[in-house]
Amino acid sequence: MTTTSPARAASLGVSASLIGWLFCVELTSGILQGYYVPLISDIVKHLDIHDADYNWFDAIQLLVSALVVPILAKLGDMHGHKRVLLVATVITAGATWWLAFAGSFTTYLIAFALQGFYVVWLPLEVALIFERGRRSDSGVSQTRRAAGLLVVALETGAIVGALLSGILFTSLGSLPATLAVPAVCVTLVFFAILFGVPESEPLPGRRLDSTGFAVLAVALLLVTGGLTLLRLNGPGSVWVWLLIALGVLAFLPFGLIELRKADPAIDLRVMARPTMWPVITTAGLLGISLLGAQAPLSTFAGTDPANGYGLGLPAFARSLLIGVYLISMIIGAVLFPLVSRWATPRWALIIASLLVGIGYLLFLPFHAQTLQVLVNMLIAGLGSGALMGALPAAAAAAAPRGQTGVATGMTNTTKTIGGSIASAVFGVVLLAGASTTVTSTAASLTGYITVWLICSLGAFAATALLFFVPKSAFADAPAEG
Repeated sequence: MTTTSPARAASLGVSASLIGWLFCVELTSGILQGYYVPLISDIVKHLDIHDADYNWFDAIQLLVSALVVPILAKLGDMHGHKRVLLVATVITAGATWWLAFAGSFTTYLIAFALQGFYVVWLPLEVALIFERGRRSDSGVSQTRRAAGLLVVALETGAIVGALLSGILFTSLGSLPATLAVPAVCVTLVFFAILFGVPESEPLPGRRLDSTGFAVLAVALLLVTGGLTLLRLNGPGSVWVWLLIALGVLAFLPFGLIELRKADPAIDLRVMARPTMWPVITTAGLLGISLLGAQAPLSTFAGTDPANGYGLGLPAFARSLLIGVYLISMIIGAVLFPLVSRWATPRWALIIASLLVGIGYLLFLPFHAQTLQVLVNMLIAGLGSGALMGALPAAAAAAAPRGQTGVATGMTNTTKTIGGSIASAVFGVVLLAGASTTVTSTAASLTGYITVWLICSLGAFAATALLFFVPKSAFADAPAEG
């Protein structure tokens, strides 16, 4: 008969409780991501703005997300991940309440930007789980399973949020009252974290590299700002390329500064490890399809077949299509730990990336019927769902103690940057040739094919990079005392 040491039993008990509370947090995160989409037309009318102006809200929130995640993740490593998670939740709750009563474009823009602090939740949660799991000899596999469950909560919340907002607005008839519901959810989550989540154990003697973070913020601000202008003004604007070029050049002094620091903002030597850089790069490549391709998929499904392509689905049918895609992501997140146990974590990552590439590649010959599009999305969704939870868990396993939050945060940051680049490029690609279509709002088929091809090539590139990961990477290690 096998026995379990008291330390391991305590660790397993704490992890189970921790995962339960954090499941609620990610459920709320999903609600935030899905809740506002069905209400976009009503929000536009409420604010008395044009439909195109709503793009600014998404753009500024992505910008804020890219800026704050590295800083908050490092502060979590320094002062405790729970403490920073609480701070991010307070800011998110305040911003969500502000959204409920915002009556102008400017106030809604600021509130929506500040709500972007919620993107640091998942990296901090994975860091919390992994730091607790260090006390167990199965800490890495525990983190993989837990991260998969958090992705299940996230995607379930997105489905619930999308359905709930439409139902509530129809029954309440008041936009402020409808928008107050997610604010209540975030407020309750604060108390769930406060009373239910144990704190991690940060290493003493850490310092915040303010100079490094300032240079990094400037670089990210310039690049994402240039990408935003690319999406809004097109590639003909000189400012687009000037901002992007200055942002890329700003990473050079950032690297020089970080390599001289004893406690850098981001330890580039750690990021260059063979267990780390393929994972971080894969996260960026995943952002291309995960964040950049969802809007093109939705518009293609709604395009009138009179153009010679498109499915012509009404809004409700499109929402069902997206719902099936989200369910496939949930299945992928659940299956990843099982595949990791059957093969290895490295091979599970490779298979997941390969599925994303195959799913989008199938769009090239098979896109004429709804069933074909559905099958393609199911295949890509399985891989995307697996990678969403697996990548931060893999980064946590590859990071030395004291840098878990930064490592998991980097997967989120690169994913956001990849999605921002893809979103801007896809907007330009879809606009090119649109004048040849029958309906005035439709994009060109060549543009859609280009989008799918870029998503597929990005996933296949990630598959190739993951072969550079050592074969025994991300396996369980002996417990730490």
